Amino acid sequence: MDKKTIMSIDNAAKLVYSKIQQLGKPELKFPQRSLSNVSYDKRIGHFKLGRARKERTLTVNTVKNFAQTLKMMAMSKEMVLSDDFASKREAYYVSKNWGDAKFKEQPESDSCMDDVEALFSLDGVTRENLRFFPDERGGAVAGALTVIDQDRETGRDVPIDCAGFASGAYSIPSSVEHLRFETKAKFILVIETTAMFERLNRHYYWRNSDCILIAMSGVPTRATRRFIRKLSDEKKLPVYAFVDCDPYGISNIYRTLKVGSGNAAHLNQFFCVPNAQYLGVTPQDILDFKLQDATHKLSDIDVKRAKDALKNDPFFQAHKPWQKAIQQLLKMGVRAEQQALAKWGLNFVIDDYLPRKFKEKTFLP
Repeated sequence: MDKKTIMSIDNAAKLVYSKIQQLGKPELKFPQRSLSNVSYDKRIGHFKLGRARKERTLTVNTVKNFAQTLKMMAMSKEMVLSDDFASKREAYYVSKNWGDAKFKEQPESDSCMDDVEALFSLDGVTRENLRFFPDERGGAVAGALTVIDQDRETGRDVPIDCAGFASGAYSIPSSVEHLRFETKAKFILVIETTAMFERLNRHYYWRNSDCILIAMSGVPTRATRRFIRKLSDEKKLPVYAFVDCDPYGISNIYRTLKVGSGNAAHLNQFFCVPNAQYLGVTPQDILDFKLQDATHKLSDIDVKRAKDALKNDPFFQAHKPWQKAIQQLLKMGVRAEQQALAKWGLNFVIDDYLPRKFKEKTFLP
């Protein structure tokens, strides 16, 4: 991948240079990153990028942005050659040495980095391959899994037993491509909240159910999604998602895990888990488990998000069971958190809820 990354950067630079030699206006073409430029096909399993592109042509008005893009590409090439990396925050501060091309604020730097990644994603190169890592914490992992990492200096394998952290958990690193796995687990259970992950981990749910627990802590990071995808693909493990029953949990957290997002459509083929299934909490669960008095009223933002999902999101438009579930949620006018199940006891989720869900297998797509 390092050779491929360098080749992609060099090729883009040669095109710019060649255009300048011809006394023309050099340009860079980036995929348009938005929900309006994606399509969804059940057979493919993730949002697929459309053909819409945006161009950045070197003019008097764009000279700074153009220079920043080339400097970001040059920085990436230098890091690949020197086997180094930079966090998004570090990349912003490195630009302070770029003279007139420096960024005033980090959002400018982040946007430029996203454009560079989008540019090279057409060659199958990700931001991690470009050696830019986000300033975010990966998910937590517990259970019947041994992660085979590597010592960067010696190349020696470093086995990490995810069942050996006592009350703690293994933290997914920012780059996971080099990891290998050993497990006899039967499935992966990904969990929205850290609190629910902690409960299941401390009561060794993973040991009694022969599974691997992974905490997403909200919308899963890129590293977390890639980790789940690699683990699921390599070990042929089904993935079940356990999140809050609200429009955000459904249309942001779960949808991003399963098929990706419009803003990152150029990378969804790498950072999504098409075989994931939605275990719960579902709108029907609120009725079946008599949680009506443990719910909260949908906010205006919740209602808007749910209606937008039905109207504009290709994933939900392709799945009638999801349309029915979201419409049911809107009709009920309430949302329910995972912790609402504690109404029936702190460990009701372990003793009753999860066993019943896996027995009935009424998962949403």
